[in-house]
Amino acid sequence: MAETNNYKSRRQILDILKQEGEKTAEELGERLGVTAMAVRQHLYDLEAESLVRHEARPAGRGRPRKWWCLTPAADRFFPDGHAELTTGLLGAMREAFGDEGLERLLAARRAGLIETYAKVVAPHDALENRLAALAAERSREGYMAEVMPHPQGGWLLVENHCPICTAASACSGLCRIELEAFRAVLGQSTQVAREDHILAGARRCAYRVVGDD
Repeated sequence: MAETNNYKSRRQILDILKQEGEKTAEELGERLGVTAMAVRQHLYDLEAESLVRHEARPAGRGRPRKWWCLTPAADRFFPDGHAELTTGLLGAMREAFGDEGLERLLAARRAGLIETYAKVVAPHDALENRLAALAAERSREGYMAEVMPHPQGGWLLVENHCPICTAASACSGLCRIELEAFRAVLGQSTQVAREDHILAGARRCAYRVVGDD
């Protein structure tokens, strides 16, 4: 039982760091309802497995505080979208049919995304509701998506994980057609702009969405 509880707690820590970024042991303890000391033991165990790392920063008087974040090795705990297979198929498609053939493939992928999202996003709903429906569908696909108000107005669609990241690294068009699909299903009066991009080194992908409602 203790081993099961330890695994559950460590998995919760990984999920929080994936979704929210770096945290201190105190912050993680508050989220989990346990002491910072208990969290530190889990963090040290995860660090020994190379799943997390920390950075010590000054915190006024007293000892520096440790801020914890995930390492790339932790990606195996989140959906990978059969990355190697997809990347190989994209390379084979480009080699066999050239860039034109790859563009046709991407166009078909974009059409499929639009069809899927149009089934769950009601076009006449308020923008917040449309985004919530889109985020729920994206989360089912493994993107760990959420919606929150943007500090400068409008909304922020955040995706804390990219299950096709390896494939997108080999074919940036995959990211382009996702953005195009978002714009299509959210409506012509809605503006969607990417602000954070995992492929550019950010922790997450994030889109600012502004509408006329």
